[in-house]
Amino acid sequence: MTETGTLSYGTGGTLHISVDAEKYQIEAGDLRSLLFYSRVIPICGNRSRTTPSGILVSDVAIEGHAAMNASGKAVVLHTRVGSYVIPLISFQRVARGEAISAPLFPLVPGVTG
Repeated sequence: MTETGTLSYGTGGTLHISVDAEKYQIEAGDLRSLLFYSRVIPICGNRSRTTPSGILVSDVAIEGHAAMNASGKAVVLHTRVGSYVIPLISFQRVARGEAISAPLFPLVPGVTG
């Protein structure tokens, strides 16, 4: 079963997505494309690992995408762990820093937004 998640505001306008133990982010520069032009934007994951010599390496990879739903009233987030929806007004409030966080609601498997 897909767990509920949280969208939260981070430093520099980056949005953080937290679902169970997984953490993702949406870069501040990508938000304009989504909110003003309804373009699909990447959701990135930050994977940290330690090399055999003890050096901490951080790899950033695209692990999903965010898009406006067909009605334009919600944002749909597709990640490796599942798909989620958040009302557009809640997404905008977090993106502007007016709200610290907002809940993400899991989409029913087989139903696309």
